[in-house]
Amino acid sequence: MAFIQSQPAPMGSINMTPLIDVLLVLLVMFLLALPVMTHKVSIDLPAGPPVEGPPPPAHRLSITQSGAILWDGEAVPDGELRPRLRALAADPGNPLLEIAADGAARYERVDQLLAEVNRSGVTRIGFVGHRAFSESF
Repeated sequence: MAFIQSQPAPMGSINMTPLIDVLLVLLVMFLLALPVMTHKVSIDLPAGPPVEGPPPPAHRLSITQSGAILWDGEAVPDGELRPRLRALAADPGNPLLEIAADGAARYERVDQLLAEVNRSGVTRIGFVGHRAFSESF
């Protein structure tokens, strides 16, 4: 009497548990990252090569670590900023607004300031002081 060894039958289904686990983790990651990706302040930035000649007139708008706003080194209350920005936007000399934020300033405060600049109609904006942070990257 000969014994015939039978081979096990191949499995007809795959294990779906690891696939579902990976998909749930990806879903949670996307749900957490989605609010961060949708928050933005639209600002039209200039394109093209730099213009030769004397530098344009400029005003510096600075944000300190405590959130105070300085216009050309002079403290400016929040209520006085909007008229200054509108006067800058209406100036026929088209001066440049340089924005310098302290590295320890709250992002929310900087975001509010950029939104205010955008609403006032200022189109010539430059960001200054960011080279001080380039070494930390």
